[in-house]
Amino acid sequence: MSSTSEKSSTSTSLLSAQTLVIVGIVWAVLALLFFLLFSVPLSQQDGLPLWYSIGTLVFECGAYLGAALVCFRNWRSPHMASGRNVWLGIGLGMLFYFIAGVLFGIWELYFELDPDVSPADAFYLVSYVALIGGMVLAVTSKRLNLELWQWGLLAAIAAFGIAVAIWVAAPDSWRQQLGMAPTAPQEVVTGSAPDSTAAKGKAPALDNSAQSKAKGTAAAAAKSAPEEESAEVTKAPEWVIALDKQLSPYAYAINLFYIVGDVFLLIIATALLLAFWGGRFSQSWRMIAAATFSLYIADMYFKWRDTQAEGSYQSGSLLEVFFVFSGILFGIGAVLEHDISTRSRQSRRTRRSA
Repeated sequence: MSSTSEKSSTSTSLLSAQTLVIVGIVWAVLALLFFLLFSVPLSQQDGLPLWYSIGTLVFECGAYLGAALVCFRNWRSPHMASGRNVWLGIGLGMLFYFIAGVLFGIWELYFELDPDVSPADAFYLVSYVALIGGMVLAVTSKRLNLELWQWGLLAAIAAFGIAVAIWVAAPDSWRQQLGMAPTAPQEVVTGSAPDSTAAKGKAPALDNSAQSKAKGTAAAAAKSAPEEESAEVTKAPEWVIALDKQLSPYAYAINLFYIVGDVFLLIIATALLLAFWGGRFSQSWRMIAAATFSLYIADMYFKWRDTQAEGSYQSGSLLEVFFVFSGILFGIGAVLEHDISTRSRQSRRTRRSA
């Protein structure tokens, strides 16, 4: 009996709120140091090394998997003040984000592809839906009695988020009209020698036609050579390449959904932060709001860099550490609410027994 009680007390201490929060902070510090020390590529041609990309993937996926586990623990507990369905939605969002990160890593690191759309996007889309659903349930469970300055702050953050999203998602033609992008250089049309010879009435020589055919054949061979080399370099099987071609037409719609979802999450997180401000559960929802802000920063930066690099951007830049921070902050928020809810339940029991 004593050994059983010792084991249970040991497991309880390992899963205590203080221990889990410390583990999350240590994970965040290690991730920040890893990104700071190794996020600079050795050269533009080589890019970031493979071991660094694997390390960033481990940090990101580990953070979201841990957040999913603690959120599901809250969902199984009947004592959560925000409701079990709230944490079910957030936990599913974290789990689907973890699965999407693994699939994205396989496509990018193993298959060595940079597709516009991949199967990982299906899980990213579901994760956004689950997160938005869970956070909307949290907002509706608490009546929003905000003051005038709080509504003004919410409107200002919403306007800022929408402005940044429009700037990231705007086509190049819009950016050129607004002066946010350099105008494309105009081609100068000049007269060519064949036109002048044709005006004089001279017929082209047969040798020139033969040379032009030879040059056209050489140019076609030169164009096909890089394509064959790129096909040989990639490790992706044919079904993966065919799937990427089928999914690529949906790239604009999916990216637009991401941007709208980020803005919506930003607005909901601000509303939650203002609604729970000063209450018993304010600490946990501050962490949730900070996690949403981190996700917005990392996602907008990733999309902006990918747009600037015209699809050749390699993930792993410094600001993408906010993806890791987002998962850790979601997990810490879940741990804090579980701790406060269970402690308040135990205090009620002691008062009744007294």
